[in-house]
Amino acid sequence: MTLLVGVLCASLALLFWTYVGYPAALILWSRLRPRSPRSQEWTPKVTVCIAVHNGMAHLDAKLDGLLSHDYPADLLDIVVVSDGSNDGTAARLSQHASARVHAVIELQRSGKTACLAKAIAAATGEVLVFNDIRQPIAPGSIRALCNALATRELAVAGGTLALQAQAGYGQSVDAYWRYETAVRSAEALTGSVVGVSGALYAVRREDMVVPPPGLILDDLWIPLRIAAIGGRIGLVPSAVAFDHASMHRGAEAARKRRTLAGNWQLIFAWPQLVIPSLHPLAWRFISHKLLRLLAPVFLLAAFVSNALLVEYATVFTALFAAQCAAYIFALFGMALPALRRFLPIRLASAFLEMNIYAVLGFYDFVRQREAHLWSTAAAPTSSVSETLRP
Repeated sequence: MTLLVGVLCASLALLFWTYVGYPAALILWSRLRPRSPRSQEWTPKVTVCIAVHNGMAHLDAKLDGLLSHDYPADLLDIVVVSDGSNDGTAARLSQHASARVHAVIELQRSGKTACLAKAIAAATGEVLVFNDIRQPIAPGSIRALCNALATRELAVAGGTLALQAQAGYGQSVDAYWRYETAVRSAEALTGSVVGVSGALYAVRREDMVVPPPGLILDDLWIPLRIAAIGGRIGLVPSAVAFDHASMHRGAEAARKRRTLAGNWQLIFAWPQLVIPSLHPLAWRFISHKLLRLLAPVFLLAAFVSNALLVEYATVFTALFAAQCAAYIFALFGMALPALRRFLPIRLASAFLEMNIYAVLGFYDFVRQREAHLWSTAAAPTSSVSETLRP
Protein backbone atom coordinates (compact mmCIF):
# COMPACT_ATOMS: atom_id res chain seq x y z
CA MET A 1 0.00 0.00 0.00
CA THR A 2 2.83 2.41 0.86
CA LEU A 3 4.31 2.00 -2.60
CA LEU A 4 0.94 2.62 -4.27
CA VAL A 5 0.39 5.76 -2.19
CA GLY A 6 3.86 6.96 -3.16
CA VAL A 7 3.20 6.38 -6.85
CA LEU A 8 -0.16 8.15 -6.64
CA CYS A 9 1.20 11.16 -4.75
CA ALA A 10 4.27 11.49 -6.97
CA SER A 11 2.18 11.26 -10.16
CA LEU A 12 -0.34 13.83 -8.99
CA ALA A 13 2.43 16.14 -7.75
CA LEU A 14 4.22 16.03 -11.12
CA LEU A 15 0.97 16.66 -12.98
CA PHE A 16 0.16 19.56 -10.66
CA TRP A 17 3.60 21.12 -11.14
CA THR A 18 3.46 20.69 -14.92
CA TYR A 19 0.07 22.26 -15.53
CA VAL A 20 -0.54 24.46 -12.49
CA GLY A 21 2.50 24.92 -10.27
CA TYR A 22 5.04 25.94 -12.90
CA PRO A 23 2.71 28.42 -14.68
CA ALA A 24 1.52 29.86 -11.35
CA ALA A 25 5.07 30.26 -10.04
CA LEU A 26 6.16 32.03 -13.22
CA ILE A 27 3.13 34.31 -13.30
CA LEU A 28 3.72 35.30 -9.65
CA TRP A 29 7.41 35.87 -10.37
CA SER A 30 6.60 37.95 -13.45
CA ARG A 31 4.34 40.21 -11.38
CA LEU A 32 6.68 40.60 -8.42
CA ARG A 33 9.97 40.99 -10.30
CA PRO A 34 9.37 41.47 -14.02
CA ARG A 35 12.34 41.83 -16.35
CA SER A 36 10.75 43.60 -19.28
CA PRO A 37 13.36 44.15 -22.00
CA ARG A 38 13.88 47.69 -23.23
CA SER A 39 13.21 48.61 -26.85
CA GLN A 40 14.11 51.57 -29.01
CA GLU A 41 13.53 52.74 -32.55
CA TRP A 42 15.68 50.88 -35.03
CA THR A 43 15.18 50.48 -38.77
CA PRO A 44 17.74 48.00 -40.12
CA LYS A 45 17.69 46.14 -43.42
CA VAL A 46 15.29 43.21 -42.99
CA THR A 47 14.93 39.97 -44.93
CA VAL A 48 11.80 37.91 -44.41
CA CYS A 49 12.58 34.19 -44.78
CA ILE A 50 9.82 31.76 -45.77
CA ALA A 51 9.90 28.06 -46.59
CA VAL A 52 6.86 26.69 -48.40
CA HIS A 53 5.61 23.39 -49.70
CA ASN A 54 2.46 23.46 -51.86
CA GLY A 55 1.41 26.89 -50.66
CA MET A 56 -0.18 28.11 -53.89
CA ALA A 57 -3.41 29.05 -52.12
CA HIS A 58 -1.59 31.50 -49.84
CA LEU A 59 1.38 32.68 -51.91
CA ASP A 60 -0.09 35.74 -53.62
CA ALA A 61 -1.69 37.09 -50.46
CA LYS A 62 1.47 36.49 -48.44
CA LEU A 63 3.78 38.28 -50.86
CA ASP A 64 1.34 41.14 -51.46
CA GLY A 65 0.94 41.58 -47.70
CA LEU A 66 4.67 41.65 -47.02
CA LEU A 67 5.52 43.90 -49.97
CA SER A 68 2.92 46.43 -48.79
CA HIS A 69 3.85 46.09 -45.11
CA ASP A 70 4.41 49.35 -43.27
CA TYR A 71 8.19 49.07 -43.19
CA PRO A 72 10.43 51.07 -45.56
CA ALA A 73 10.29 49.28 -48.91
CA ASP A 74 13.97 49.87 -49.63
CA LEU A 75 14.87 48.12 -46.37
CA LEU A 76 12.67 45.05 -46.71
CA ASP A 77 13.09 42.09 -49.02
CA ILE A 78 11.83 38.52 -49.03
CA VAL A 79 13.40 35.13 -49.67
CA VAL A 80 10.95 32.30 -50.40
CA VAL A 81 12.16 28.73 -50.81
CA SER A 82 9.75 26.33 -52.50
CA ASP A 83 10.34 22.85 -51.13
CA GLY A 84 9.51 20.42 -53.91
CA SER A 85 6.09 21.97 -54.48
CA ASN A 86 3.91 20.28 -57.11
CA ASP A 87 0.76 22.43 -56.96
CA GLY A 88 1.95 25.35 -59.09
CA THR A 89 3.70 27.16 -56.23
CA ALA A 90 7.10 27.08 -57.92
CA ALA A 91 5.86 28.54 -61.20
CA ARG A 92 3.85 31.22 -59.45
CA LEU A 93 6.78 32.09 -57.19
CA SER A 94 9.02 32.45 -60.23
CA GLN A 95 6.55 35.01 -61.63
CA HIS A 96 6.88 37.03 -58.42
CA ALA A 97 10.69 37.10 -58.56
CA SER A 98 12.00 40.66 -58.43
CA ALA A 99 14.57 42.86 -56.76
CA ARG A 100 12.60 42.47 -53.52
CA VAL A 101 11.48 38.86 -53.90
CA HIS A 102 14.23 36.27 -54.09
CA ALA A 103 12.76 32.95 -55.26
CA VAL A 104 14.60 29.70 -54.58
CA ILE A 105 13.02 26.69 -56.30
CA GLU A 106 13.95 23.32 -54.84
CA LEU A 107 12.71 20.55 -57.11
CA GLN A 108 13.14 17.81 -54.51
CA ARG A 109 11.72 17.68 -50.99
CA SER A 110 14.26 18.38 -48.25
CA GLY A 111 12.19 19.66 -45.31
CA LYS A 112 11.66 23.02 -43.69
CA THR A 113 14.98 23.51 -41.90
CA ALA A 114 16.99 22.62 -44.99
CA CYS A 115 15.01 25.26 -46.89
CA LEU A 116 15.42 27.82 -44.11
CA ALA A 117 19.18 27.27 -44.27
CA LYS A 118 19.04 28.15 -47.98
CA ALA A 119 16.91 31.21 -47.21
CA ILE A 120 19.39 32.37 -44.57
CA ALA A 121 22.27 31.96 -47.02
CA ALA A 122 20.42 34.05 -49.61
CA ALA A 123 19.29 36.75 -47.17
CA THR A 124 20.90 40.17 -47.16
CA GLY A 125 19.21 41.74 -44.15
CA GLU A 126 20.81 42.68 -40.84
CA VAL A 127 17.70 41.23 -39.22
CA LEU A 128 16.11 37.98 -40.37
CA VAL A 129 12.37 37.64 -39.84
CA PHE A 130 10.90 34.14 -40.10
CA ASN A 131 7.28 33.86 -41.18
CA ASP A 132 5.05 31.03 -42.37
CA ILE A 133 3.20 31.16 -45.65
CA ARG A 134 -0.29 30.84 -44.17
CA GLN A 135 -0.38 33.44 -41.40
CA PRO A 136 -0.69 37.16 -42.26
CA ILE A 137 1.01 39.60 -39.90
CA ALA A 138 -0.40 42.74 -38.34
CA PRO A 139 0.77 46.22 -39.38
CA GLY A 140 3.80 47.33 -37.39
CA SER A 141 4.91 43.80 -36.56
CA ILE A 142 8.28 43.89 -38.33
CA ARG A 143 9.11 47.28 -36.85
CA ALA A 144 8.15 46.02 -33.38
CA LEU A 145 10.45 43.01 -33.73
CA CYS A 146 13.35 45.19 -34.86
CA ASN A 147 12.81 47.65 -32.01
CA ALA A 148 12.87 44.77 -29.54
CA LEU A 149 16.24 43.63 -30.89
CA ALA A 150 17.73 47.13 -30.97
CA THR A 151 19.09 47.23 -27.41
CA ARG A 152 20.60 43.74 -27.69
CA GLU A 153 18.86 42.64 -24.49
CA LEU A 154 17.09 40.12 -26.70
CA ALA A 155 18.85 37.86 -29.18
CA VAL A 156 15.57 36.34 -30.39
CA ALA A 157 12.30 38.29 -30.60
CA GLY A 158 9.22 36.14 -30.93
CA GLY A 159 5.90 37.38 -32.21
CA THR A 160 2.46 36.50 -30.88
CA LEU A 161 0.24 33.98 -32.65
CA ALA A 162 -3.38 35.15 -32.38
CA LEU A 163 -5.93 32.40 -32.94
CA GLN A 164 -9.47 33.32 -33.82
CA ALA A 165 -11.86 31.42 -31.56
CA GLN A 166 -14.46 29.29 -33.29
CA ALA A 167 -17.31 27.17 -32.07
CA GLY A 168 -17.11 23.49 -31.24
CA TYR A 169 -13.73 21.81 -31.58
CA GLY A 170 -11.92 25.03 -32.49
CA GLN A 171 -12.98 26.56 -29.18
CA SER A 172 -10.98 24.07 -27.13
CA VAL A 173 -7.94 24.61 -29.37
CA ASP A 174 -8.20 28.33 -28.69
CA ALA A 175 -8.56 27.69 -24.93
CA TYR A 176 -5.35 25.65 -24.91
CA TRP A 177 -3.47 28.27 -26.92
CA ARG A 178 -4.51 31.06 -24.53
CA TYR A 179 -3.17 28.96 -21.65
CA GLU A 180 0.07 28.32 -23.53
CA THR A 181 0.42 32.02 -24.39
CA ALA A 182 0.06 32.96 -20.71
CA VAL A 183 2.85 30.53 -19.78
CA ARG A 184 5.14 31.83 -22.52
CA SER A 185 4.45 35.45 -21.55
CA ALA A 186 5.41 34.72 -17.94
CA GLU A 187 8.58 32.99 -19.09
CA ALA A 188 9.51 35.98 -21.23
CA LEU A 189 9.02 38.41 -18.34
CA THR A 190 11.20 36.34 -15.99
CA GLY A 191 14.08 35.62 -18.35
CA SER A 192 13.70 33.60 -21.52
CA VAL A 193 10.79 31.82 -23.13
CA VAL A 194 11.33 28.20 -24.17
CA GLY A 195 10.90 28.47 -27.93
CA VAL A 196 8.88 30.85 -30.06
CA SER A 197 6.11 30.53 -32.64
CA GLY A 198 7.42 29.61 -36.06
CA ALA A 199 4.71 31.85 -37.53
CA LEU A 200 6.71 34.98 -36.65
CA TYR A 201 10.09 35.58 -35.00
CA ALA A 202 13.24 37.60 -35.67
CA VAL A 203 16.97 37.19 -35.10
CA ARG A 204 19.93 39.46 -35.79
CA ARG A 205 22.03 37.96 -38.56
CA GLU A 206 25.13 38.11 -36.35
CA ASP A 207 23.37 35.97 -33.72
CA MET A 208 21.89 33.51 -36.19
CA VAL A 209 22.64 29.81 -35.94
CA VAL A 210 21.80 27.85 -39.07
CA PRO A 211 19.53 24.87 -38.37
CA PRO A 212 20.65 21.46 -39.62
CA PRO A 213 18.50 19.59 -42.14
CA GLY A 214 15.98 17.08 -40.89
CA LEU A 215 14.69 19.04 -37.88
CA ILE A 216 10.97 19.35 -37.28
CA LEU A 217 11.00 22.41 -35.01
CA ASP A 218 13.20 25.27 -36.15
CA ASP A 219 11.32 27.60 -33.79
CA LEU A 220 12.59 25.57 -30.83
CA TRP A 221 16.07 24.61 -32.01
CA ILE A 222 17.20 28.06 -33.18
CA PRO A 223 16.20 29.99 -30.01
CA LEU A 224 17.55 27.29 -27.69
CA ARG A 225 20.88 27.20 -29.55
CA ILE A 226 21.16 30.96 -29.20
CA ALA A 227 20.18 30.74 -25.51
CA ALA A 228 22.91 28.12 -24.99
CA ILE A 229 25.54 30.77 -25.75
CA GLY A 230 23.93 33.41 -23.53
CA GLY A 231 21.24 35.01 -25.69
CA ARG A 232 17.85 35.91 -24.23
CA ILE A 233 14.64 34.78 -25.94
CA GLY A 234 11.78 37.27 -25.61
CA LEU A 235 8.27 37.90 -26.85
CA VAL A 236 6.91 41.02 -28.53
CA PRO A 237 3.15 41.29 -27.91
CA SER A 238 2.70 43.99 -30.57
CA ALA A 239 4.16 41.74 -33.31
CA VAL A 240 1.21 39.55 -34.27
CA ALA A 241 0.61 36.76 -36.76
CA PHE A 242 -3.00 35.70 -37.30
CA ASP A 243 -4.32 32.18 -37.66
CA HIS A 244 -7.55 30.24 -37.27
CA ALA A 245 -8.11 27.54 -34.69
CA SER A 246 -8.81 24.33 -36.56
CA MET A 247 -12.44 23.27 -36.80
CA HIS A 248 -11.44 19.70 -37.58
CA ARG A 249 -9.92 17.26 -35.13
CA GLY A 250 -7.96 15.48 -37.86
CA ALA A 251 -6.08 18.57 -39.02
CA GLU A 252 -5.33 19.70 -35.48
CA ALA A 253 -4.26 16.19 -34.46
CA ALA A 254 -1.77 15.99 -37.34
CA ARG A 255 -0.27 19.36 -36.43
CA LYS A 256 -0.02 18.55 -32.72
CA ARG A 257 1.45 15.12 -33.34
CA ARG A 258 4.09 16.59 -35.59
CA THR A 259 4.98 19.24 -33.01
CA LEU A 260 5.21 16.73 -30.17
CA ALA A 261 7.26 14.35 -32.32
CA GLY A 262 9.54 17.33 -32.90
CA ASN A 263 9.98 17.78 -29.15
CA TRP A 264 11.01 14.14 -28.79
CA GLN A 265 13.38 14.52 -31.75
CA LEU A 266 15.03 17.52 -30.14
CA ILE A 267 15.48 15.82 -26.77
CA PHE A 268 17.07 12.70 -28.27
CA ALA A 269 19.29 14.74 -30.58
CA TRP A 270 20.30 17.22 -27.88
CA PRO A 271 20.01 15.58 -24.41
CA GLN A 272 21.84 18.49 -22.76
CA LEU A 273 18.51 20.32 -22.88
CA VAL A 274 17.29 18.29 -19.91
CA ILE A 275 20.49 18.51 -17.86
CA PRO A 276 20.45 21.73 -15.78
CA SER A 277 24.23 22.03 -15.65
CA LEU A 278 24.53 21.85 -19.44
CA HIS A 279 21.91 24.32 -20.68
CA PRO A 280 20.80 27.60 -19.05
CA LEU A 281 17.12 26.92 -19.79
CA ALA A 282 17.13 23.25 -18.80
CA TRP A 283 14.80 23.65 -15.80
CA ARG A 284 12.34 25.62 -17.88
CA PHE A 285 12.55 23.12 -20.71
CA ILE A 286 11.94 20.24 -18.30
CA SER A 287 8.92 21.93 -16.70
CA HIS A 288 7.41 23.32 -19.90
CA LYS A 289 8.23 20.61 -22.43
CA LEU A 290 9.58 17.34 -21.02
CA LEU A 291 7.06 16.89 -18.22
CA ARG A 292 4.19 17.51 -20.64
CA LEU A 293 5.55 14.79 -22.89
CA LEU A 294 5.67 12.44 -19.90
CA ALA A 295 2.25 13.45 -18.56
CA PRO A 296 0.48 10.40 -20.09
CA VAL A 297 2.75 8.19 -17.96
CA PHE A 298 1.84 10.18 -14.85
CA LEU A 299 -1.86 10.00 -15.70
CA LEU A 300 -1.75 6.24 -16.18
CA ALA A 301 0.23 5.74 -12.97
CA ALA A 302 -2.21 7.92 -11.02
CA PHE A 303 -5.26 6.10 -12.38
CA VAL A 304 -3.95 2.55 -11.83
CA SER A 305 -2.50 3.20 -8.37
CA ASN A 306 -5.68 5.03 -7.33
CA ALA A 307 -7.84 2.13 -8.57
CA LEU A 308 -5.81 -0.30 -6.47
CA LEU A 309 -6.16 1.92 -3.39
CA VAL A 310 -9.96 2.34 -3.52
CA GLU A 311 -10.60 -0.41 -0.99
CA TYR A 312 -8.35 1.12 1.64
CA ALA A 313 -9.90 4.52 2.38
CA THR A 314 -12.81 6.77 1.45
CA VAL A 315 -10.46 9.50 0.29
CA PHE A 316 -9.06 7.18 -2.37
CA THR A 317 -12.58 6.27 -3.48
CA ALA A 318 -13.51 9.94 -3.83
CA LEU A 319 -10.34 10.71 -5.74
CA PHE A 320 -10.88 7.79 -8.10
CA ALA A 321 -14.47 8.88 -8.71
CA ALA A 322 -13.20 12.37 -9.56
CA GLN A 323 -10.71 10.93 -12.04
CA CYS A 324 -13.41 8.82 -13.67
CA ALA A 325 -15.74 11.82 -13.93
CA ALA A 326 -13.02 13.91 -15.57
CA TYR A 327 -12.36 11.21 -18.17
CA ILE A 328 -16.08 10.81 -18.84
CA PHE A 329 -16.42 14.58 -19.38
CA ALA A 330 -13.43 14.48 -21.74
CA LEU A 331 -14.75 11.55 -23.75
CA PHE A 332 -18.17 13.15 -24.11
CA GLY A 333 -16.50 16.33 -25.38
CA MET A 334 -14.42 14.38 -27.87
CA ALA A 335 -17.42 12.43 -29.13
CA LEU A 336 -19.84 15.39 -29.20
CA PRO A 337 -17.96 18.63 -30.00
CA ALA A 338 -21.11 20.70 -29.41
CA LEU A 339 -20.74 19.95 -25.69
CA ARG A 340 -17.46 21.88 -25.63
CA ARG A 341 -19.40 25.06 -25.08
CA PHE A 342 -19.50 23.99 -21.43
CA LEU A 343 -16.22 25.00 -19.81
CA PRO A 344 -15.54 21.83 -17.74
CA ILE A 345 -16.09 19.62 -20.78
CA ARG A 346 -14.04 21.90 -23.02
CA LEU A 347 -11.06 21.89 -20.64
CA ALA A 348 -11.25 18.17 -19.93
CA SER A 349 -11.43 17.33 -23.64
CA ALA A 350 -8.52 19.57 -24.56
CA PHE A 351 -6.43 18.12 -21.73
CA LEU A 352 -7.10 14.49 -22.67
CA GLU A 353 -6.54 15.14 -26.37
CA MET A 354 -3.21 16.80 -25.73
CA ASN A 355 -2.04 13.77 -23.76
CA ILE A 356 -3.25 11.39 -26.45
CA TYR A 357 -1.29 13.45 -28.99
CA ALA A 358 1.78 13.20 -26.73
CA VAL A 359 1.62 9.41 -26.94
CA LEU A 360 0.99 9.44 -30.69
CA GLY A 361 3.74 12.02 -31.18
CA PHE A 362 6.24 9.69 -29.53
CA TYR A 363 4.99 6.85 -31.74
CA ASP A 364 5.43 9.06 -34.81
CA PHE A 365 8.95 10.00 -33.73
CA VAL A 366 9.94 6.36 -33.33
CA ARG A 367 8.48 5.12 -36.62
CA GLN A 368 8.78 8.09 -39.02
CA ARG A 369 12.11 8.99 -40.52
CA GLU A 370 10.70 11.80 -42.68
CA ALA A 371 8.59 13.60 -40.10
CA HIS A 372 10.41 16.83 -40.95
CA LEU A 373 8.62 16.85 -44.31
CA TRP A 374 5.39 18.79 -44.12
CA SER A 375 3.22 16.32 -46.01
CA THR A 376 3.50 13.19 -48.08
CA ALA A 377 4.32 13.92 -51.71
CA ALA A 378 5.84 12.05 -54.61
CA ALA A 379 9.52 12.89 -54.80
CA PRO A 380 10.53 14.46 -58.10
CA THR A 381 13.35 12.75 -59.90
CA SER A 382 15.62 15.78 -60.12
CA SER A 383 17.51 17.28 -57.21
CA VAL A 384 18.46 20.45 -59.04
CA SER A 385 17.71 23.76 -57.35
CA GLU A 386 17.16 26.97 -59.21
CA THR A 387 17.47 30.53 -57.90
CA LEU A 388 15.60 33.34 -59.61
CA ARG A 389 16.11 37.06 -59.30
CA PRO A 390 16.00 39.47 -62.22
